[in-house]
Amino acid sequence: MEHAAPQPCSPAKAGAQTGHPPSRVNILLMLTALAILFVTLALLRPVDHDESQYVAAAALTAHGLLPYRDFAYLQTPLQPYLFAPIAALTQSWTWPALRILNALLGVATIASVHTAARTLGAKPKAALTCAALFATCDIILFSIGTARNDALPAALLAAALPLIVRPATTRATATLAGLLLAGAAAAKVSYAFPALAYGVYALIDRRHRPAAILLGTLPVVAFVAWSYVTSPAGFVFGTFIFPARGPAEYYALRPWKMSLLAKAIDTLKFLALGAALPALALMARDAWRRRELGLLDWLILAGLIAALLPFPTWRQYLLPALPALFVRLSMIPPPSRTWRIAFAVFATAGLAPSVAALADPDGLSLTQALREGRTVGRILDQHGLAGPIATLSPQMLPAANRLPDPAFATGPFYFRSTNLLDATQEHALHMISRARVNLDGSTILTGGEGPATSGDDRIDAALASYAIRQGYRAVPVPDTRFTLYVAPPALPPRAPHNSP
Repeated sequence: MEHAAPQPCSPAKAGAQTGHPPSRVNILLMLTALAILFVTLALLRPVDHDESQYVAAAALTAHGLLPYRDFAYLQTPLQPYLFAPIAALTQSWTWPALRILNALLGVATIASVHTAARTLGAKPKAALTCAALFATCDIILFSIGTARNDALPAALLAAALPLIVRPATTRATATLAGLLLAGAAAAKVSYAFPALAYGVYALIDRRHRPAAILLGTLPVVAFVAWSYVTSPAGFVFGTFIFPARGPAEYYALRPWKMSLLAKAIDTLKFLALGAALPALALMARDAWRRRELGLLDWLILAGLIAALLPFPTWRQYLLPALPALFVRLSMIPPPSRTWRIAFAVFATAGLAPSVAALADPDGLSLTQALREGRTVGRILDQHGLAGPIATLSPQMLPAANRLPDPAFATGPFYFRSTNLLDATQEHALHMISRARVNLDGSTILTGGEGPATSGDDRIDAALASYAIRQGYRAVPVPDTRFTLYVAPPALPPRAPHNSP
């Protein structure tokens, strides 16, 4: 098993063979242009209901509530803690601020892929081309264009690549690599697969200093262990049980989506929207010819396994495989003209979904969502409603200067469940499902979950139906899609102890 992919030229000869690499000023200008492009796309991309729990988690953590202990969080725990200071600083602008942060993390990811390729010995033109091809993939463009939890672990994984592909690994670089890879896994559990793959590889190739890598992981391991201790049941449910069982329950009436054939079609479709599919084909051909797998090959395979295990497969699930894939691509000798044309065609296809999303007349723009959020806030102020809000669209609330009811911190994703937990477990883990809606006076906000946000308006209707049955008073929010439901006098509103 070799240390890395085959090197058509050594690092020392790379510059001599292709001229001088781009200057630091030119690289800085390119990164600035990329940052402007990514931030612009992030601010223009329509609202996606996937953002709900991540905006809510950052806002709630910024106000002193802890994931799992005080509210449900359906991922590993790192991101709410790292993003909470941004939420505390930006307040009503939390949602766009998190989008901008993810866009900048996308720039860091692309830059790290370029740096890793050059560190490994790729020619300047090859490294730059492969980083640019990576940037055209719909997988990363979607992941960094919304306030989800994909950009942070991808950036951490990519930042580790220049450290682990070095011909000689020092204790310091191995320790830092361990810290970064563990951090990626602590932000999203699927990134544990490439992290573990590198750990196993380091045990076989001792030049990677496995003891130093393990040392680097210890602070993150301690943090994750502490998160578990704060609420063992909440941690296990959010990190493992819900991701494993939640989709199966939701898609029970659409079993096709959970089939292997659907997974194969979706995976090929997502890879084909960008240069990832031809890159995988070229890498597979090169590995077959060499008859052995290098470090980057194992990382790619681990990322693909992480993507293919859950049902169904979504585009962002494939992101753990891409940073290593495009570094690996930079080390393959220049392909034929036919391959180059294929890469150009697939790279163009990767831009199409983003263009289509920006042109979608039915999508809800971030600007409109923020405007409606501020209107919701004004109506709440006018009626003297200062407590937490029960809503399936908690991402709307920072603009309204409100916090979500902690039981609704996961947005629509747990609420749409029916049989994952019983009533006692839901109460203990701070969650409410549509099967057992039971509020104690929180004001209800409906209207944000629907086709305009890639959501399901039927579950928003279920929440509204509960409010009507319980005698809540409907308060329309003028010029918006929202309706407020105010608890009747018999259900006094909660004290505003956790309002901003």
